[in-house]
Amino acid sequence: MSRTALITGASQGIGRACAVALSEAGWQVLTMSRKPCTVPGVTHLSIDLTTPEAPDTVAAFVAENTPDTSVLSVVHNAAMLIPDASTAIDADILRQTLELNVVAPAWINRILVPRMAPGSSILYIGSTLSEKAVAGVASYVTSKHAVAGLMRSTCQDLAGTGIHTACICPGFTATEMLRTRAGNSDEVLTSLGKMSTFGRLIEPAEIAAVVSMAAEQPVINGAMIHANLGQVEH
Repeated sequence: MSRTALITGASQGIGRACAVALSEAGWQVLTMSRKPCTVPGVTHLSIDLTTPEAPDTVAAFVAENTPDTSVLSVVHNAAMLIPDASTAIDADILRQTLELNVVAPAWINRILVPRMAPGSSILYIGSTLSEKAVAGVASYVTSKHAVAGLMRSTCQDLAGTGIHTACICPGFTATEMLRTRAGNSDEVLTSLGKMSTFGRLIEPAEIAAVVSMAAEQPVINGAMIHANLGQVEH
């Protein structure tokens, strides 16, 4: 039976690294993001997942590029982070963040699950902020906590189907999002790296290797996987 991976937010960072890793592991790879995915051999859909027409577009894309039933692994990676504080939260920013980080994975699952054979997987990219918080990113923290809840609900609702799920929670990873958050300051990035017990940032390929493993391992069903090099606790 064919194996197809569908990755959101695959134009850069962890999503692009997942496209590389799963391609190298022999999966047919479909990618979805606003910007192109430059990984050779993938089939890409340029799309904004927060638009009203997105579900119909994605459904047509999946139907065109996958059999009616096959082993599918969806990697919910697309996310947005806009700095904000819980004491002065902008409702529109919260809605936008939840729409991409939580709502889009939910309706993508609705489209894909009927096509998923046993051995398929639904993988969420969470964060260390799926289980704790820091100041100044309230909407993002709220959304990543919600992602953890969605994964756990996915596990329970798919009992008996042979489909497994997990939430991979990266620590500080050398992505474009983190560089932007750090103001492209090498000094800030170095200090963030020192917050792991290895004294460095995580590479996107390291997270992608965990995702590739999780796609193959139903034993981790319902698991929160911390992929953070061991955070230094203060």
